[in-house]
Amino acid sequence: MANDASTVFDLVILGGGSGGYAAALRGAQLGLDVALIEKGKVGGTCLHNGCIPTKALLHAGEIADQAREAEQFGVKATFEGIDMAAVHKYKDDVISGLYKGLQGLIASRKVHYIEGEGRLSSPTSVDVNGQRVQGRHVLLATGSVPKSLPGLEIDGNRIISSDHALKLDRVPTSAIVLGGGVIGVEFASAWKSFGTDVTIVEGLKHLVPVEDENSSKLLERAFRKRGIKFNLGTFFDKAEYTQDGVKVSLADGKTFEAEVLLVAIGRGPVSQGLGYEEAGVAMDRGYVLVDEYMQTNVPTISAVGDLVPTLQLAHVGFAEGILVAERLAGLKTVPVDYDGVPKVTYCHPEVASVGITEAKAKEIYGADKVVALKYNLAGNGKSKILKTAGEIKLVQVKDGAVVGVHMVGDRMGEQVGEAQLIYNWEALPAEVAQLIHAHPTQNEAMGEAHLALAGKPLHSHD
Repeated sequence: MANDASTVFDLVILGGGSGGYAAALRGAQLGLDVALIEKGKVGGTCLHNGCIPTKALLHAGEIADQAREAEQFGVKATFEGIDMAAVHKYKDDVISGLYKGLQGLIASRKVHYIEGEGRLSSPTSVDVNGQRVQGRHVLLATGSVPKSLPGLEIDGNRIISSDHALKLDRVPTSAIVLGGGVIGVEFASAWKSFGTDVTIVEGLKHLVPVEDENSSKLLERAFRKRGIKFNLGTFFDKAEYTQDGVKVSLADGKTFEAEVLLVAIGRGPVSQGLGYEEAGVAMDRGYVLVDEYMQTNVPTISAVGDLVPTLQLAHVGFAEGILVAERLAGLKTVPVDYDGVPKVTYCHPEVASVGITEAKAKEIYGADKVVALKYNLAGNGKSKILKTAGEIKLVQVKDGAVVGVHMVGDRMGEQVGEAQLIYNWEALPAEVAQLIHAHPTQNEAMGEAHLALAGKPLHSHD
């Protein structure tokens, strides 16, 4: 294996997704000599097959819904259908613009970019394109792929993954979505807006089961109102082709039929056959194990993003990648507080949260030490104008800080920034209540909720 002609890099990164490219950009900014190896396109799943394209589909669906519902706002409009070729062009144009910008950033920071399929060949080297790239430190950031279940083969035809769903050339007449987590409810929401008859199958007892139970119930109520069907609390048994589509059977014998089945049960790490075990890296179920500073058990190897068992979110990958780059550059670093990470599910209505659930707070602090308050968006002027329903729920340690903010409603993802500051700065309700929130905005609902929790409600009852 020929050695790369240049010197030994300070940092060799295997994988150019969110975690990998963030580490590359920050490392180069701090003066490290960085090599970034990516077999596909820099930007990874989030840019090309995840966050960005799904949100483009959801926005197209939102426009479709607005056209259908324009009359209630006094606007005469007609909805004539979905042109999937045009939707894909819009989506791909968004991706293309961001991709070009990212390529420009990589080049401007003088990151040594290598396109090719890399493999860890030692604790300090990666083999790619017949060359051995040496580094003082190696960062593993090979990401994730859609998962399936034993005996359930994703064929890309009638049984599809999110990757296939993003490229469908038609709007399916009907769809079963296996999995009621973030990926499942986002596709269910977009497809319903496009005109698909959707049924979600979720083995756990609620949609978006990692969220506060109140948020799950609010989303379920909203989905019922939209005509999105769902079956909760019973696990999948098998899927089989019918003459025109797919039939899904559940463990209790119940069956559902549709044109397509989307398998949306989550994503698994990409780690097989990449030399990790041979280099002595500790693994668990395909995930690379790390400490709070993203360091593996091998001193010269770190890992970030979907490859490690932390929250599978692009912004978590960014933070982890930056942490590794700063640690290697000798800066003082602080571990990621995963409870303090904002989470948003971009369905209609949106679900957003930061901090811990009410149930978790009671588990940690005791039921008698936890206070929860719900502020209904019906009391918020801008939400009324937008005709969205939902709530902001605050979870507080009695006489102490707000430890959880949970929101459901259109555009609530745009409110999670302030919620993140409230949680991470351990704000007291009275401190947030002192801040003046602009009227009329949905952001004002955050202020109103804290006014109520501080014992001085304005546009809500005691």
